[in-house]
Amino acid sequence: MSAGLTELHEKARAVLDPVHYDYYAGGVGDEVVLGENEAAFRRLALLPRVLRGRATRDLGVDLPGGRLDLPVLVAPTAFHRLAHPDGELATARAAAAAGTVLVSGVASTVAIGAVVAAARAVDADASVWFQLYPQPDDAVAESLVRRAERAGCTALVVTADSPVFGRHRRDAEHGFHDLPAGLAAENMRDLPGGPPGGVRDIEMSPSVSWAHLDRLRELTSLPLWLKGVLHPRDAVLAVEHGVAGIVVSNHGGRQSDLAPAAVEALPAVVDAVAGRVPVVLDGGVRSGGDVAVALALGAAAVGVGRPVLWGLAADGEAGVGRVLAVLRDEFDHVLALCGGRDLADLTRDLVVTRGTGVCARCG
Repeated sequence: MSAGLTELHEKARAVLDPVHYDYYAGGVGDEVVLGENEAAFRRLALLPRVLRGRATRDLGVDLPGGRLDLPVLVAPTAFHRLAHPDGELATARAAAAAGTVLVSGVASTVAIGAVVAAARAVDADASVWFQLYPQPDDAVAESLVRRAERAGCTALVVTADSPVFGRHRRDAEHGFHDLPAGLAAENMRDLPGGPPGGVRDIEMSPSVSWAHLDRLRELTSLPLWLKGVLHPRDAVLAVEHGVAGIVVSNHGGRQSDLAPAAVEALPAVVDAVAGRVPVVLDGGVRSGGDVAVALALGAAAVGVGRPVLWGLAADGEAGVGRVLAVLRDEFDHVLALCGGRDLADLTRDLVVTRGTGVCARCG
């Protein structure tokens, strides 16, 4: 992790309730994949090109659902009000000020309408995406989609890697199973089948299928992203089922401890998609250099989760803004060092594995 983000992480650890820190920081099982998400980046290097750059670089990217002024979006994470009283409102304002997209989760402690309004108060054109899990009850799924539409969200992100809940050792040791009084997953309030004015559980079901994804896609004209793809065959199926984009992710190391690091799965998914839809990488990004490596391997952008939470806990909206500013500055610096002028100059021939030498015929 870069020095600026490490400082925010340490401050966040100091101010957070240890139970809530472990909820954010922890992973599934023995946390092997949690560590591998970051370690896999350390095994990769970038082979710079020379005498081909320019004084200023274009960091922007257009994606289905919005334009990003830098190739970093805020990945969906739950329960921001555990980190700061302003919760997702602060995160939304900081993302909008940075010119990037917040993917607001269904497990937000602020309802999606208020989250979008907070972003648009900073930038009237701010893009906010809504993340949801495919619910086995079609009426619940449709209600969530309609809420996202009414709020003004510009894309849906369907997380498909959670047929059951991951088993988190740290949460079990703390007995952390419910939010403190006064906090709730507000997007799950007043839904079909739930108590009037009450909050339904977010359901995970191994019975959800591609048919559920098809029904979601048919419900709305919003671009639909599929998150949690690791297998290239699933990437091909996702394109065939009409998704607008794919997020390569192992859920931040919170679902299966046998999964590969997200960045290790990225190239095969990119190859399988073959340019038909954009691919975003989510998992283990802790510096602007990591952003550059992911883009060189074929990602259109990356999602960042835990560092945003550390910034939020450390200093609210300003802390989130600092995380995004650090990543922007570091990425721009690395792009310049690689001889890049824009994102297209980061290509796979620049990526080498440390300790294995350099191919004499690279490029």
